[in-house]
Amino acid sequence: MAAMWVFGYGSLIWKAGFHYDDRLVGFIKDYRRVFYQGSTDHRGTPEYPGRTVTLEPAPGELCWGVAYKVSRKEDQEVALTYLEVREKQYDKKEYVDFFTKETGGSSAAVTGVMVYIASPDKANINYLGPASVEEIAKQIVHAEGPSGPNRDYLFNLEKTLLQMGCKDEHVMKIADEARKLIQGANSS
Repeated sequence: MAAMWVFGYGSLIWKAGFHYDDRLVGFIKDYRRVFYQGSTDHRGTPEYPGRTVTLEPAPGELCWGVAYKVSRKEDQEVALTYLEVREKQYDKKEYVDFFTKETGGSSAAVTGVMVYIASPDKANINYLGPASVEEIAKQIVHAEGPSGPNRDYLFNLEKTLLQMGCKDEHVMKIADEARKLIQGANSS
């Protein structure tokens, strides 16, 4: 059986939650990470959804993250079952080419890497879509769900991306705005 590869671009970067044989840092092409997906089961509630990242098509852009290799059939079944629950609010699965710094943009390090995407399709009832940096940060600062405060997700994502050498402008702008809101609330 061929190995299964999974691309993580949000919390999967720092918390896989399943057994894997290898972990590569790298990127996929023609997508960008955006805080457009509502989270009513992990980082928010149905009454006050949090915001988590999804991917949107963006020709020419790169989205950095990690690819996990799962080789054994038993591990693949466990990982898929786990991911189907964890990513249940993400309505699409795509298979993409994954590149590393070593391969550059010329040839894929791995092809057919599975990635979960929350689409703007009407069937995706938790898709929140675009909003201003200020609105997104405010929602994140105030949301909390069974997996903890939404702000922890934001700050963990920013920290982990920076450790990988990735300065994701969208994530950094929202994190900076969230810090301002938190400081403002703490100083009043």
